[in-house]
Amino acid sequence: MSDPSDLRQGKGIHTTAVHAGFDPAEHKGAVSVPIYQTSTFAFPSAEAGADRFAGLDPGPIYTRLGNPTVEALERCVAELEGGCGAVGTATGMAAVSTVLLALLRQGDHVVATHPLYGPTSTLLERRLAAFGVATTFVAAADAVGLAAAVRPETRLLLVETPANPTLDLVDLDVAAAVARDAGVPLVVDNTFAGPWLQRPLEQGAEIVVHSMTKSLNGHADVVAGVVVARRPGLLAVCRDAAKSYGFTMDPHQAWLVLRGIRTLGMRVERAQRNALALAAWLERRPEVAWVRYPGLPSHPQHDLARRQMSGPGSVLAFELAGGLEAGRLLMNSVRLITLAVSLGGVESLIEHPASMTHKGVPASEQLRQGITPGLVRLAVGCEELDDLQADLAAAFAKLEVAEPAAIVER
Repeated sequence: MSDPSDLRQGKGIHTTAVHAGFDPAEHKGAVSVPIYQTSTFAFPSAEAGADRFAGLDPGPIYTRLGNPTVEALERCVAELEGGCGAVGTATGMAAVSTVLLALLRQGDHVVATHPLYGPTSTLLERRLAAFGVATTFVAAADAVGLAAAVRPETRLLLVETPANPTLDLVDLDVAAAVARDAGVPLVVDNTFAGPWLQRPLEQGAEIVVHSMTKSLNGHADVVAGVVVARRPGLLAVCRDAAKSYGFTMDPHQAWLVLRGIRTLGMRVERAQRNALALAAWLERRPEVAWVRYPGLPSHPQHDLARRQMSGPGSVLAFELAGGLEAGRLLMNSVRLITLAVSLGGVESLIEHPASMTHKGVPASEQLRQGITPGLVRLAVGCEELDDLQADLAAAFAKLEVAEPAAIVER
């Protein structure tokens, strides 16, 4: 697998996560970045205020336009991803919306891989389609289809890898080559992997987006997003869009995420170890029909995962032999694992994508994308592995004593 330690300025990723984006000397020696909880900033003079609005003075003006706490987070994530800079946004969907609204106009065309996060698909298929932006969806693993979908009016290529919730992978080298040949930017949703496991900008992407609600924050206590760009020109366009649409983030949000990032590597490594062990254990269980996890040799793109990621991550998908109703019974029977959406936190979460995160995707389209009615998504956290296995085993035991008819038909 690729080596995650070769980051900008020669620092390892653990060091970068702890120190990036913040210099205590800039904040009266504070070891933790202060929360600049203010809407507006005073100017030392009328001339200075004019210079700030003219872009001649980088000093702060108004928190929607920039805030020192937010800027510390932006510098941190940009360094983790290897970008020239970043734009913090209020939510992950605000990050996606920032990029799409900044780069697309009426009559433009997008090539996107599927599956995508449900609301991202909805944004493309309903909201942007209403404004005259067309989208062609291609299966994540279909490298040939990706190039074939490009049109003269194509303006960007949007991919999510690993994909939510099927854990399909997009070959970033192939996607970057397609984007270069088409003369359009490759935009990668890197939420599932995060910069500890995958850095798309180093593989040819122009823009990376994250829901920082997930592993970057890691504590299920804030929603946030970020856009990271490889080049200053694209960064400036995205920053202007975020300011204009009001997508920018609050300083307290930024402080919480920055605090979470300080333990990013430790959390990701532990959760990933748990996920790999659980995936292998689930694959051996007679109650389980199949498991999809990039860290298992049974994953059809296992070799690709080893090539372009430094680890398979902490999210897995599986289906029980009893199908949808068995999955529902399992989710209603676990006690330690929490029945909730989201991922990347210290706690393990289980959910049903077809009726929850991807409910907005039509049933026929769900099936085309591999989101089967019985698919269960497990986002593994940092608990003791034995405790997680015991929780699932107890839930499996309830499946064994349930009447067969109760599993097949509700």
